[in-house]
Amino acid sequence: MPTIRDVARRAQVSTATASRALRGLPSVTATTRARVEHAAAELDYVAPFNAASLASGRTNSVGIVVPYVARWFFGTVIAGAEAVLREAGLDLVVYGVADAPSRSRFFEQMPLRRRVDAVLVLCLPLTDREADALRRLRVPVVLVGAAVPGFSSVRIDDLSAAAEAVRLLVHLGHRRIGLIGEADPAPHGFTTPALRRFGYLRALAEAGIEPGPGWQVAGGFTAGGGEAAMARLLAGPGQPTAVFAMSDEMAFGALRALRRNGVAVPEEVSLVGFDDHELAAALDLTTVAQPVAAQGARAAELLLDELRHQRPPTEVVFPTTLVRRATTGPHRGA
Repeated sequence: MPTIRDVARRAQVSTATASRALRGLPSVTATTRARVEHAAAELDYVAPFNAASLASGRTNSVGIVVPYVARWFFGTVIAGAEAVLREAGLDLVVYGVADAPSRSRFFEQMPLRRRVDAVLVLCLPLTDREADALRRLRVPVVLVGAAVPGFSSVRIDDLSAAAEAVRLLVHLGHRRIGLIGEADPAPHGFTTPALRRFGYLRALAEAGIEPGPGWQVAGGFTAGGGEAAMARLLAGPGQPTAVFAMSDEMAFGALRALRRNGVAVPEEVSLVGFDDHELAAALDLTTVAQPVAAQGARAAELLLDELRHQRPPTEVVFPTTLVRRATTGPHRGA
């Protein structure tokens, strides 16, 4: 089996230069890179997982720390990042931290030490201890959906986006507006639910609306949770004429509950979701669209930039768009 040394010998360059050329680093001229790539192709050379360490100690891999691997949002962010990193010749190593014990164990043992060149953290608001543990790795770290001083981050403005969704409902004449959100405190200390709730409350306050008892229910950011939450809103006092769900998946469940209870949408209850999930258009759901895959891709680009050029930390805030579809309409009494 040919080695990186064989490739270097065939291309008449040093082993370090051959390694840098095959990893796409900018310190190699185009002519030299082409010669190395040609030599590798002639020898049918395939770089092993840790081949880059021969020259620089690099592993050609990026670690992704994620709370829920199987959920749509996180999977879509990972897919966006993976496309960029794969193009750069880097592999992904995914670390799931689904609950408090696994999260604590991960940051105590730090299993990615010396196994990755950079780290992408999805939506976890880091404690000081966790942030320090990542800093000790001495590799680039980028956050998606959270912000910590000293690290690059990619996110949206959750508060403003949620407020815009609720303002639409107010504009349509609705005064009894329910919220399907998350339990307090949120799992993992997620900040997104609180920010979206503040946006909801801000829009109500601007319209002079005082939230009624039972207007805010937890849906756990799942379709099943959204269905149960909507059922509670329908059974409570002062049934809302409109509902803002903090995620499209909860909105999907809410639509199911409304249908099962014979409630017409939007004639009797208007509904707005959040995300623009791939099924949102099929269900004609009004929603706040955020560029989920693009956030993963941009985070990967920031990682590559820091790896190649040692750039200072950068904060990127993506815009959101309110997409009006068939689940919202004017209040009957408006």
